[in-house]
Amino acid sequence: MSTPVRPGAARPAAPDPLAPLLDLPGVREAADGARAGIDRLLGHRVLRRESAGVSTESALRGARASAALAGVDVPLAELRAGSVTDPVVQGALRASAALGSMVETWPKAPGQVLARLHVLAAADLADRAGLGRPAAHAGPRLGGLFSLVTGATTVPAVLVAGLVHGELAALAPFGVADGVVARAAARLTGIARGLDPKAVSVPEVGFIELGRDAYAEALAGYGSGTPEGVAVWLVHCCRATEHGALEGLAVCESLLRG
Repeated sequence: MSTPVRPGAARPAAPDPLAPLLDLPGVREAADGARAGIDRLLGHRVLRRESAGVSTESALRGARASAALAGVDVPLAELRAGSVTDPVVQGALRASAALGSMVETWPKAPGQVLARLHVLAAADLADRAGLGRPAAHAGPRLGGLFSLVTGATTVPAVLVAGLVHGELAALAPFGVADGVVARAAARLTGIARGLDPKAVSVPEVGFIELGRDAYAEALAGYGSGTPEGVAVWLVHCCRATEHGALEGLAVCESLLRG
């Protein structure tokens, strides 16, 4: 028999549906490691005066790495010189550069932001009529993703970012530039949920350093939907985040040296 709740009394909080993720093999420890890596980065003294410069460089390096994960790997020097015209790279650059303007909107209107990300990422890759328009088959699952983005949870932000990344990459709602959009949305989730509020880490570089084959295998594990596959993917995301924090530290040190 249920216990009646007297008028005015607080009702018990609903259980957090994401909390069981922390009990998957290796996930809690990996999330703690990612948080520690980001905290080390955020404590760097350069960020007291040069966080905007670090964020700008992080966005550039992240765009390059995201394009490389999509199969177009170009030297950072060429990207910095503005001599790269490849549409995948240009789309990744546009999406990365726009994230700062989307931080406030993402937790409230993720569908709007996702459409905008696709317009930026796929502008030179898809027909204009299809830009920002997910396929009909994606509707129900996108609804679940939007609830994830707008909802509250006690699990670490790095895991929510990993879920956003995995869902969009597995669902491929647009059919073109989905990987770039997924990685941009994951980074945006980390920024908006306070994992990296200054946007100075480079998680995309972390995925590159762990290897494109490992990235594809971990994503396939997530796509399988098994607890083991989800665990492998989330641990992979956490490790990439740790590597991305080290990349951010390297940017800080380069600015420190002038």
